[in-house]
Amino acid sequence: MSINLRTVYAFAREMYPKINAEHIQYGTAGFRGKAEFLDSVMFRMGVLATLRSRYREGAVIGVMITASHNPEPDNGVKLIDPKGEMLEPSWETIATDLVNVTDQDLEQMVATIIKDNKIDINSSSYVYVGMDNRYHSPRLLKAVADGVIALKGNVREYGIVTTPMMHYFVVAANTKEAYGKPTEEGYYEKLITAFEKIRNGQLETGNYRNNLIFDGANGVGARKMLQFIKRMSNSLNVNVINQGIGSGKINDECGADHVKVKQRPPISMPDLEPYSRCVSVDGDADRIVYFFNNDSGQFRLLDGDRIATLIAGYLMELIKSCNINLRLGLVQTAYANGASTDYIVNKLKVPVSCVATGVKHLHHKALEYDVGVYFEANGHGTVVFSDHAKLIIKESAQINQNAKTLLLIIDLINETVGDAISDMLLVEVILSHKGWDVKDWISTYEDLPNQQLKIKVQDRNVIETTDAERVCVRPKGLQDEINKVVSNYKCGRAFVRPSGTEDVVRVYAEASTEDDTLQLAYEIGLLVQRMAGGVGPELTKPSNAHL
Repeated sequence: MSINLRTVYAFAREMYPKINAEHIQYGTAGFRGKAEFLDSVMFRMGVLATLRSRYREGAVIGVMITASHNPEPDNGVKLIDPKGEMLEPSWETIATDLVNVTDQDLEQMVATIIKDNKIDINSSSYVYVGMDNRYHSPRLLKAVADGVIALKGNVREYGIVTTPMMHYFVVAANTKEAYGKPTEEGYYEKLITAFEKIRNGQLETGNYRNNLIFDGANGVGARKMLQFIKRMSNSLNVNVINQGIGSGKINDECGADHVKVKQRPPISMPDLEPYSRCVSVDGDADRIVYFFNNDSGQFRLLDGDRIATLIAGYLMELIKSCNINLRLGLVQTAYANGASTDYIVNKLKVPVSCVATGVKHLHHKALEYDVGVYFEANGHGTVVFSDHAKLIIKESAQINQNAKTLLLIIDLINETVGDAISDMLLVEVILSHKGWDVKDWISTYEDLPNQQLKIKVQDRNVIETTDAERVCVRPKGLQDEINKVVSNYKCGRAFVRPSGTEDVVRVYAEASTEDDTLQLAYEIGLLVQRMAGGVGPELTKPSNAHL
């Protein structure tokens, strides 16, 4: 096989010219932005994925085209490494350099990557590509595929799939199907088989009822949930809304991010009895939150913190009942509600670690435990089991029924990444086993009221943080001012951090009452505007503000 790097430049010049001069950076979400500016980015990521596969000695590299919870006009792309993990940090830098170089310098940049990383350009390479259901995704998928073809790599197109499915396909292929079959049917089969074996025909126990409203965010998660329903033997009665049919736009007044941030149900909700169990996923189905209305019509949210505590508590019970010695831990970010952390540490007696925002940070920390549960408050999370834990559980399963259940739980969980549908099935298993409805679930502890703000700034990099983003070290003096404000509020806690994708500073605040929380967030927002170069509109003063 002979490869002419001139082909890369020819493709770029004729089909995918760089039309956006603005510098973009590979972050936790990969590259993300307006779809009309991403064709050249997608082509170059196809090139990079091919090089990455050759660098990893022919292992499959995944490429997922999605803007996740962003609005419909946006799109994005991220690479998936062989074990299903996020792209290696050093290659994030390479990706950033590659997409920002001019078309004229592209060929030389590719040659430099090959030389610096000692890549055998004539070796085999395999790239799997998937996309969400945005109308511009097929065009962008073709650009990625052409990037692979330009370097004579092998490309497999999966079409419309969830982000977690792409992670699953990559791991399944690279483990020679030990993790599962790298097909859509293989994914359905693995999760449904485990779910139905655990349920064992017991559909309703105690207060648990086998009915669920599923908000698909008009995204790919709705399509795949409908496919699950077709293949399940009535083991879960699911009503899918916001299916993406007709005029419904992806994530528009629906989906996990809308429900979490706006603290209200999605659009198109049917009339429901109080305490009806509802769930929302985001546009690419890697986030999940539960919610319901109580008998007073009040909206109540069961977010990633609630899901994490439910799962961690259940797994701890199973492990203890098996009489096996495994170290279980829970990983959170600074966005975790303070009440959840207190409940986990003092009630469940489960160790808690706090890391910076971003799935890669949580996943990496979770790997330090035998059984690592990690969730962001936004509903992105999963559970990872060490090889040692799997071996111990497998040995115990020969004599212990609960250990057999644990083995099935491992099959039900998508360990590669947060998977909204997999997480939902796990939650349903746990609620069923406990005989709980949402009233039982939410009564375990009372969340502290919390508020999030976005403050537009000229340059988000003026904010620098440490201690898992809980302490601001730049601009100088801002953290001292934050501490002074927080000290005025009972159970007060607040932090600020730069966005990973746009020039905004994110503010988080919580306090003992909703009024205090709104005021605290407002005061911190004013500090950011004053000390970090705010350029957005003036913050709206809460109606109850005493400032």
